[in-house]
Amino acid sequence: MSAEPVVRTALRAGSYHDSVVLMQLQRALAALPGVLDAGVVMATPANRELLAASGLGSEVVAGPDDLLISVQAASEPAAAAALAAVDSLLRVRAAGTGADYRPRRLSTAVQQLPAARWVVVSVPGRYAADVAEEALDLGRNVFLYSDNVPVDREASLKRKARDRGLLVLGPDCGTAVLGGTGFGFSNRTRRGRIGLIGASGTGLQALLSYLDGDEAGISHAIGTGGRDLSAAVGGITASQALDLLRRDEDTDVLVLVSKPPAPEVTRRLLGEARAAGKPVIVCFLGAAPPGGGWGNVWFANSLEEARGYALKALQERVGASPPTTFSTGGRWVRGLFSGGTLALEILLCLGAVLTPVYSNIPVTADQRLPDPLKSQGHTILDLGADEFTVGRLHPMMDFDLRLRRLRQEAADPEVALILLDVVLGDGAHADPAGELAPGIERALTEARAAGRELAVAVLLIGTAADPQDLQEQSATLERSGARVVRTVGELVEHTWRCVGERPRDPAETALAPVPLEAIRDTRAVINVGIETFAASLAAQGAEVVQVDWRPPAGGNEKMAALLARMKR
Repeated sequence: MSAEPVVRTALRAGSYHDSVVLMQLQRALAALPGVLDAGVVMATPANRELLAASGLGSEVVAGPDDLLISVQAASEPAAAAALAAVDSLLRVRAAGTGADYRPRRLSTAVQQLPAARWVVVSVPGRYAADVAEEALDLGRNVFLYSDNVPVDREASLKRKARDRGLLVLGPDCGTAVLGGTGFGFSNRTRRGRIGLIGASGTGLQALLSYLDGDEAGISHAIGTGGRDLSAAVGGITASQALDLLRRDEDTDVLVLVSKPPAPEVTRRLLGEARAAGKPVIVCFLGAAPPGGGWGNVWFANSLEEARGYALKALQERVGASPPTTFSTGGRWVRGLFSGGTLALEILLCLGAVLTPVYSNIPVTADQRLPDPLKSQGHTILDLGADEFTVGRLHPMMDFDLRLRRLRQEAADPEVALILLDVVLGDGAHADPAGELAPGIERALTEARAAGRELAVAVLLIGTAADPQDLQEQSATLERSGARVVRTVGELVEHTWRCVGERPRDPAETALAPVPLEAIRDTRAVINVGIETFAASLAAQGAEVVQVDWRPPAGGNEKMAALLARMKR
């Protein structure tokens, strides 16, 4: 009868190694004679639970910065031989990574390689923010691969970087390609004139691959980290990236990809994109795109569509001057629509870029208008809904309710823009423009008399063969002072020009603009953490210094905090 397998463990207190070294040591142990399985981890509670679930658990007392080795072997001698080989296997690993001098301190590494503009940080998350902050204090940009960095520390790091004209890419930033050099997980791609900004590493890599296959290539790919566009962080890195690529002479087209940002971040970034002076393709995956395009800004539903728009813009070399955004003095948009589908499309488009938006046909619960008879914030109404048509004709035939509501909205000093639709055709009002025009003219006149500006825009739907005379309807509405458009996209763009986020002076969003050399000069890099990243950078021709980083105070967090206070 065969003997039961034995599980034995060994501990190396305060012996820190990056995750790649641990993986390689684990594989080497598992390949030894008589070893059935092996686990090599830093002894965090989560890692110990995983070992236990794999049948490699141990009751040995260990801390999160201790190296825990566990082997399952067919016999006691095989287990003992495997554990005895640990130190020699680690020495072989160290010899294989090069025996050059490795500084223990980041400050020493900067002295050793003063040309380095970038520090790559991939140490455990509970230490990563401190390493990144030290890099910023030393005047270096940071590629922060580490995850599990508290969001408040991320925001603090990025504010510090912005104030000093530096970049923090990440945390949890998997990909960047700067000046032709790939950081983290990246692809070897040809150089081109399309600049990428992405919160998602895999999304950036997909676009890198697509555009390389199209023989278009990229100028730079800037990863922001998954939380950058959240309300807590505020899109600081994305804003800096837009500004950099706007100023970069090697970039003709910009592509911005992320999950849906926080509404306030969306509005600001779109304002900055519109002021970029170059075509900008925006792909907020999972969000309803606000129309096909607004001037130089185009909205894509997918990475594939973003790729197509970018190639089209590059081929056409479409230039874009800053938009002529104007102010009406108010803040709110009020939409009074007779067509439910038109109202819904406008709601979907504006809901992506304006907040708060309310409606009697809400898409989300927070958009429901409490009282359909009283607007609040941005309000989009379907006046053909049941609550407005009881005892009344449909608003395509009876304009009384819409004219009353037009006057009500126009009297609100906080209203900047009123949106209307006019739908022609058989069965509709015989002269809708003639009915609406006096009300529009009166509303605009009364607003001017009160010392404020008000705008009215009309979406005109119809054909030249309709009985109302399309051309004359348009002329009548324009004479009243209304802006007449023919598509929802035009109406949305006009709305954004009236009340959208104003393009800001760069000094408002980046107190110290990041020098272009930050993304152009990557010939020297300092790496703190995973050695594979250093090897990858070196293989691409960069000069690299690997910091021999260890957890401060041997991983004793109380002692580390005390030492940190003593430095202040």
